Amino acid sequence: MPKALCMISLVVSILVVVLFFEDAVMRMLGMNNLAIFGGANLLMDIVFILTGAGMIYMSWTTLREQR
Repeated sequence: MPKALCMISLVVSILVVVLFFEDAVMRMLGMNNLAIFGGANLLMDIVFILTGAGMIYMSWTTLREQR
C-alpha cells in the first residue's frame, strides 16, 4: 500500500507541474486563450511549479526507500 501511495503522489505531482508550467508558458507568450487556467497569475504558477517539484522529489526518494 505505501508503494501505491508514493506512485499516486508522484503522478499527481507531475501532472500539477505540467499543467501549471503550460499555463505559465502560454501566459508569457501572450496566448491567454490557450492557457488552461487563463493565465490568471504568474506568481501562482511559479509557486505551484516549485511545490510540485518538491513533491516529486519527496515522492521519488520515499519510493526508492520502499524498495
